[in-house]
Amino acid sequence: MSTQARAPSWHSWGIFTFFGHLGAMCILAWRSSIAMFRRPFEFSALVNQLDAVGIGSISVTVLTAVFVGMVMALQFSAALAGYGASLYTGSLVSEGLVRELGPVLTALLVGGRVASGMSAELGSMAVSEQIDAIRALGADPVKKLVVPRVLACLIAMPLLTLVADIVGCLGGQLVVMAEVGVTARFYWEQVIATVQIHDLFHGLGKSVFFGYFIAIIGCYKGMTTRGGTAGVGMATTVTVVWVSISILAADYLLTNLFLAL
Repeated sequence: MSTQARAPSWHSWGIFTFFGHLGAMCILAWRSSIAMFRRPFEFSALVNQLDAVGIGSISVTVLTAVFVGMVMALQFSAALAGYGASLYTGSLVSEGLVRELGPVLTALLVGGRVASGMSAELGSMAVSEQIDAIRALGADPVKKLVVPRVLACLIAMPLLTLVADIVGCLGGQLVVMAEVGVTARFYWEQVIATVQIHDLFHGLGKSVFFGYFIAIIGCYKGMTTRGGTAGVGMATTVTVVWVSISILAADYLLTNLFLAL
C-alpha cells in the first residue's frame, strides 16, 4: 500500500516563518552591535535620527501623557473617595505613570510612528536597490543605515519617557487639585514621597529595551522589503503590529525581571 507524504500544515509554516524572522532579527541586532564600535562614526546621521525620533515625537508624547495622567487622576480619585483616601491620589498616579504607563504608552505611540517611518524609508531604498548600491560601493548598510537609528532610539526613548512621566504627573495634578481640593505643594510632596529612585530606573530601563526593539524591527522589515510599493506598504503595516506585540510582551518579562532584582 503506497503512502503519500503529508504536506506540512499552515501551523508548521507559521512556526518556521516566525523563527526565521526571529533569527534574522537577532543576526541584524548582533551585526549592528558590532558595527557601533567600528569607525567611522556616523555622527551626522545620528543627529538627524535623533531629530526625527526624539524632537519629532515630543508633541505626541506630551499630549498622550497629559491626558493619561488626567484620566488616571480622575479614576483614582473617584475610587479612593469611597475609602476616604482620595488625598493619596497623587501617589497612585505617579507610581503608575513612572513604573508602567509612562514607558509603555510612550513606546507604543512613538514606536508606531518611528518604526513605521524607518520601515517605509528603508523599504523604499530596498525596492529601488539603493541598499544594494551601498554594498556595491564597499560600504556596510548596517553601519550606515541601522546603527544611527538604533543609537537614536536608545538615547531618545528614555528621555521621552522622562518627559512623559513629568507631564503626566502635571496633568494628574490639575485634576487632583480640582476634584480633591489639595494644593500643588501637597500633591508634589505625595509624588516625591512615593516615587523612589529605583521606580524611576524601573521605567527608564524598560524604555531602553523598547527603543532597541523599535529600531531593530523597523530596520529589519525595511531592509527585507520586497515587491515594490505594495511591499513597502505591507512592511509598514506589519512593522507596527510587530512593534506593538513585542513591546507588550517585553513589558511583562521586564516587569518580572525588575521586580525580582
